[in-house]
Amino acid sequence: MDRLHPGRPDTSTPGKIVAHRGARQVAPENTLAAFRAAASQGARWLEFDVSLLGDGTPVLCHDETLDRCTDASGPLSSIGRDDLSGIDAGSWFSAEFAGEPLPTLDRALGLIDELGLSANLEIKPHDRPPEPVVRAVATALSRLAWAESRILVSSFDLAALEALRRLMPAQPIAVLYEEPPSDWPDALADIRACSLHIWHEFLTRDLIERARQSRFHVRVYTINDPARMLPYREAGLTGVITDHPPLFLGDPGWAAWGAGQA
Repeated sequence: MDRLHPGRPDTSTPGKIVAHRGARQVAPENTLAAFRAAASQGARWLEFDVSLLGDGTPVLCHDETLDRCTDASGPLSSIGRDDLSGIDAGSWFSAEFAGEPLPTLDRALGLIDELGLSANLEIKPHDRPPEPVVRAVATALSRLAWAESRILVSSFDLAALEALRRLMPAQPIAVLYEEPPSDWPDALADIRACSLHIWHEFLTRDLIERARQSRFHVRVYTINDPARMLPYREAGLTGVITDHPPLFLGDPGWAAWGAGQA
């Protein structure tokens, strides 16, 4: 496995164009349909969010509640695995996706493997103690021989990433920031992360250069404007997380860059 730096676990699969919550411009986010759509568009990497139900089941959901992306309402903590069969996570997007399930993490990982993809799994503790969701993620990933080479775990919650590092010493980790603090390299080094993921408005050439000097990757989220990213691609950007991969993959220059080593 290619290592970014001794002691910093890193993924080893190609692809720099990352489909944000799947292909969420053409399918409901964080669903199996969105994953299949992203793969059909040519994306080799996905990004998705993991939250916990009340019974501890990890599912794909960005929010703390069911309201925005399903036909149900209320907090995720109010339901369990047995309730999932009655929840529609697709009709809010369009009638075409009526009946699309709210996927469990295990089901999503199974599809990722079936499609031959890699993924950025974002842990969402939702302002609660992170240990339960971290343990659930670690349990799911530990069953997969390919997780260390194809799954990058990220979070805005440093305590969650610290807990994951204790449970999974060899799992690749990325730290998410909107606007990174000045000491972000120290934060990444402390948990042996390999990558910084940053909101596009705060990306600069200086930050990419600082990351290069410290031998960290930099990926930018969530960007749907290839022209705006071109100077950063040339400066050494590692990856782009986008709602619509064809914006990048449809351009020969971006497609060639995207097929390189992540």
